[in-house]
Amino acid sequence: MTAESLHSVGDLVGAGLVSPDERDTLNRVASRYAVALTPTVRGLIDPSDPADPIALQYVPTAAELIETTDERADPIGDHAHSPVEGIVHRYPDRVLLKVVHVCPVYCRFCFRREMVGPQGDGSLTPGQLENAIRYIASHAEIWEVILTGGDPLILSPRRLRDIMTALAAIPHVSIVRIHSRVPAVDPQRISPELIDALKASGKTVFVALHANHPREMSQPVRDACTRLVDAGIAMVSQSVLLKGINDDPEVLAELMRTFVEARVKPYYLHHPDMAPGTGHFRLSLAEGQAIMKALRSKVSGLCIPTYILDLPGGHGKVSVGDGMLSEIEPGRYAVLDRHNALHHYP
Repeated sequence: MTAESLHSVGDLVGAGLVSPDERDTLNRVASRYAVALTPTVRGLIDPSDPADPIALQYVPTAAELIETTDERADPIGDHAHSPVEGIVHRYPDRVLLKVVHVCPVYCRFCFRREMVGPQGDGSLTPGQLENAIRYIASHAEIWEVILTGGDPLILSPRRLRDIMTALAAIPHVSIVRIHSRVPAVDPQRISPELIDALKASGKTVFVALHANHPREMSQPVRDACTRLVDAGIAMVSQSVLLKGINDDPEVLAELMRTFVEARVKPYYLHHPDMAPGTGHFRLSLAEGQAIMKALRSKVSGLCIPTYILDLPGGHGKVSVGDGMLSEIEPGRYAVLDRHNALHHYP
């Protein structure tokens, strides 16, 4: 992050992104959920537009103080599947390695919003990281390691290289996937040194780029993607379906085409998770399915992501396509998980 990043409600007021009249209310939000906007993000926002789709993703609002009974601090059950600090082992052949709990930006809909930021879970200590690597090495079934957090690409190239070198010594790990906002929100950080660090494992490396609106895919962002892909690092996308931001087939079509043009394969479109204070972003599953149906009629198959629901309670991801769920009453669904077990949602 640079000195020009915005980190507080006072910074947002000074930048003209929120009214001084909102300061007290938004300070209540910021005391619980971290705030940060990079210069790249700030430059994309139109402060004259109250419905600006970039601002809605990053600028706190009073709506975050409204919680529902279905929301939970750990909406997808990370903690229930964490055998050691920093590891989430929900699926047999892959683990999450949560190396850091800070980000260059903080999304207002983040499903880990209770865990990330200065007031969150904190980064792994050297001893905890060593223990997490030891866990991966001791489980021969682990084929893929997914670096997440927080945003792992906020780490220095030196620290990233240390992690990738440690993974290089584990023969049964073949894939390293990094989930990151950095190429979209701080593209100059994708330097030759960082790219060399990512390749230090000798494994097949994927970067999963998180972006939700086509305006986020500016030329500097596309250039960052080019640097990664030209270096042999494959890229996929992940986005979240968000009310007022991309809940429009035309907007999603433009976003997915932009990904493909940048050699980023559309991968997941997430239904918003039940994180506290995020209800204003959520559509119904029926609305999401209708949007996906319309999207399929507009774009090439290369541009179609999988529409995913991460079931509360740690039961894993399901594709919310035909046959996977049924509405049993308005706003309430029966959903089959990957083990053919039935769950009620929400």
